[in-house]
Amino acid sequence: MIKLFILLFSLASILGAEAVTIPTMNFALSAPDSPEQLVSSLNVLVVLTLLFLAPSLILVMTTFTRFVIVLGFLRQAMGTQQVPPTQLLVMLAMVLTFFVMEPIGTKAYEGGIKPYIEKKIGYEEAFDKSVLPFKNFMIRNTREKDLALFFRIRKMQNPQTVADVPLSVIIPAFVISELKTAFEIGFLLFLPFLVIDMVVASILMSMGMMMLPPVMISLPFKILVFVLIDGWNLIIGNLIASIK
Repeated sequence: MIKLFILLFSLASILGAEAVTIPTMNFALSAPDSPEQLVSSLNVLVVLTLLFLAPSLILVMTTFTRFVIVLGFLRQAMGTQQVPPTQLLVMLAMVLTFFVMEPIGTKAYEGGIKPYIEKKIGYEEAFDKSVLPFKNFMIRNTREKDLALFFRIRKMQNPQTVADVPLSVIIPAFVISELKTAFEIGFLLFLPFLVIDMVVASILMSMGMMMLPPVMISLPFKILVFVLIDGWNLIIGNLIASIK
């Protein structure tokens, strides 16, 4: 599962750099004549299953979670309802994720997948070398408290190196760390827009216009302020800068 996800990122990061040999697969339905043929058929089934699960891996092993949650908070803070559309926010988060993860995918490909394709190393070594860049990335962006939580739940000893941290521990720890970071950034995004809403509501109350929804008046001001400060540039720049 993890290896397929790494391969997808690696291939995306090296497009245009060099040609990649893609193995062919035989989908003919027939009884296996040998154990090796049965294993080959099972590998095809596993690959098809992993292709179905690949989107879920993108959610839990990359910065996609942070990006999409922060962008959702931004839209709610501005009060623009469905503008930008959800599909556009998801695609923007996906593009930023590939931008950030491209160096990680390149390291995984060069260190593990490429030597394995060239038959220089075995499967186990290729898997370990391919996963290591992603482990380093996730650990750098995971709080020690969150990582210790899952080690404590599993009753495991503290790891000495990155290689000692199993994926079954680092992935959930990384996810909850990303969630907390995204909510912290979302809270900071809400503050300036909340101030504008409060100012507009106070002015309307002082003028006796209580029946007029403050959102109708504050929305143009929030959009104007966001455009004047070049909000998209600031948010995207600081989001990427927050990644270690």
